[in-house]
Amino acid sequence: MISLIWNKSGIASQWKNSITMQHKRSTSFLIHSSIEKKGNVISKAKLSLRREAKEGNNNNSNNNHLKKRKNNENHSPLLINPLSIQLDNHNQSSWNINDSSFNPNHSNNNNINNSNSNNNNHDHSNDEKGSLFPEFIAHRIAMWDKLKMENEQKIKNLEDIPIKITLPDGKIINGIKSKTTPMEVAFGIAKGLADNIVVAKVNGALHDVLVPIESDCTLELLKFDSPEGEKVFWHSSSHVLGQALERLYGVQLCTGPALEDGFYYDSLLENGATLSQDDFPTITATINEIINEKQSFERLTLTKSEALEMFKYNPFKSKILKEKVADGATCTVYRSGTLCDPCRGPHIPNSSRIKGFMITKNSSAYWQGKSENQLLQRIYGISFPKADQLKEWKKMREESEKRDHRLLGKTQELFFFHHLSPGSCFFLPHGTRIYNKLMDFIRAEYRARGFSEVITPNTFNSKLWEASGHWQNYQENMFSFKCEDDVFALKPMNCPGHCLMFAHRPRSYRELPIRMADFGVLHRNELSGSLSGLTRVRRFQQDDAHIFCASSQIKDEIKSALDFLEHVYGIFGFEFSLELSTRPEKYLGEVQVWDRAEKALSEVLDDMTERTGKRWKLNPGDGAFYGPKIDIQISDAMKRKFQCATIQLDFQLPERFNLLYNEEEQQKRPVIIHRAILGSVERFMAILIEHVGGKWPLWISPRQVVVIPIHETYHQYADQVRQQIHDSGFFVDLDISDKMLKKKIALAQENQYNYIVVVGEQEAKTNSVNIRTRDHTDHKMKHV
Repeated sequence: MISLIWNKSGIASQWKNSITMQHKRSTSFLIHSSIEKKGNVISKAKLSLRREAKEGNNNNSNNNHLKKRKNNENHSPLLINPLSIQLDNHNQSSWNINDSSFNPNHSNNNNINNSNSNNNNHDHSNDEKGSLFPEFIAHRIAMWDKLKMENEQKIKNLEDIPIKITLPDGKIINGIKSKTTPMEVAFGIAKGLADNIVVAKVNGALHDVLVPIESDCTLELLKFDSPEGEKVFWHSSSHVLGQALERLYGVQLCTGPALEDGFYYDSLLENGATLSQDDFPTITATINEIINEKQSFERLTLTKSEALEMFKYNPFKSKILKEKVADGATCTVYRSGTLCDPCRGPHIPNSSRIKGFMITKNSSAYWQGKSENQLLQRIYGISFPKADQLKEWKKMREESEKRDHRLLGKTQELFFFHHLSPGSCFFLPHGTRIYNKLMDFIRAEYRARGFSEVITPNTFNSKLWEASGHWQNYQENMFSFKCEDDVFALKPMNCPGHCLMFAHRPRSYRELPIRMADFGVLHRNELSGSLSGLTRVRRFQQDDAHIFCASSQIKDEIKSALDFLEHVYGIFGFEFSLELSTRPEKYLGEVQVWDRAEKALSEVLDDMTERTGKRWKLNPGDGAFYGPKIDIQISDAMKRKFQCATIQLDFQLPERFNLLYNEEEQQKRPVIIHRAILGSVERFMAILIEHVGGKWPLWISPRQVVVIPIHETYHQYADQVRQQIHDSGFFVDLDISDKMLKKKIALAQENQYNYIVVVGEQEAKTNSVNIRTRDHTDHKMKHV
């Protein structure tokens, strides 16, 4: 008889009665048992257990505190993969996620008794201790197997209906409805393609490669090197991470999204336990086991009630399902190995596609980002389909850490933050020089391109935000306050104020287009946990502009906006890509207006492709509800991608504010084009700091020149040189410290002065200077 305990800490389970197994690495055996818990029986459970034998296993590992485990500890959980489990009247724990004392209520004595005599042939000569998966896994798998069997029976009974699958090159593949998968099509083309595809696009929508196609369609097969493939790959990797956390610690999983550079999974451990870097080797070892198991990602469609039943043990998943899935609707659930997770998907074919996996960091995070909710453990990771890609990523990461804008902002004395004003940056004199240079640069472009700069108030009555729709949809992200019995709010964007400007007097078609530009200070109530240097702040400014134009002027204005951003990004050395996002399912306005606008945008993008060779992508159905948009992503020196610029058409705000202009005795509605190139000046500055690595080009450098006299005798001449350079409009400093000359020059190069001007006796006599640069180049003597 076997009796196992899942202990209260959720870390390990212990063999209560003596049992031993004759084992080798990766030896599998079966235990037929009945599981008892407080009188409730899981009868005739058939469990497949796989034990990974490890040398030097610590028999007292269950007593080691989670946070105190050492890196070299050999933690070898007993992995259970239920094949078929029938559950009868299984009681689940009830957790309150809004309670700060929130603790899972697992029993201390979940007994598993081996009642099947067929296992008597195992050698029980040695005692072993291991860990058992928490019982909710058995509950999930039992439901999954039952629902999967029902689904397979439905598919089996379907009539074979032919469908035609059209590939990007126009070739047509014959398939069978509800049976032919994108993977089968890929194998028909080439095995190499099938081995590398991550996800498919069916009629432009992302689709699992192992899920059958339902009708005639167009089909694209995407690899990791596509943006969609990268995102799917990382999201699937988060499921692998989540499964490892469940196996090891019995966590309650929360959310695990893909990010711009990797992924994370939030989870809750019992009794407020935390994870640290000491746990990374143990988690990574289990992740590698999961990868080597080549677990397929399977998908089932469940009703809302079925999903709530499957995840009733997990209050986080239950809350998501209740909020995101409408009554009577369905949702998709994915399974890989022991993990079942409600998820939109899609996912990679199987876990073995992951060849390089690394846990990058850990932190704490509040559930749904709200400080009144439960504090969770967040584990970040990165993964790739090739091990060499992980090695290259590590090199790039080392370089990006050196270029971190928070580090360079401190060493170059550009800015700092203070806890008395979180999310609001203090720009020091040298940082302010860069900030002002960026805005001056855009201001000069505005003047050349026909924009008029305006200034609008910082605070508005809430009635304005109700009219614009922001109060209904964005209120929690706004700073609001009461004043004389009215509610006011700091503006989080400029567009409603610009609508008031347009409407303050009658407008004629002869005035159009009206291009308003505004550097007004904006405030957004970002969650404290999301604040990160200059990239996510609460107080910021944008190079914000709104163009009020007639429908017939859209094409010319979009063309001008694209020319504007191409010029600006070229100055800074950024590459960029373009996507056209079109009408979503829920939209405002008339279809004909949308179609004309989308046609105009696509024609402008085609013209740009013809002129520059820069191709654009269609992103169907991803436009804003108020109009189509062009999404622009820039790539920095390390090939990282960021979205700064935006060009959006807006048919909604002119309706909401009843904006009109007169044309031949008729009143017509203008279209608004939202346009930003730098976006948030703070965020753009952070990107630029890391792009140049702190080595500023002369025109925007906060430290352009430093003058260094070789002896105090020449201080007066050095100051004359400094003044002359200053009067010419450059930022120049004078170093008259008592340091040695070599030390002064070294410090100037370290501080990234573009030019180091050294003066002494000869220079003073000849009214000249000796010029050096930060890259150790000596430009010899130059006359002033």
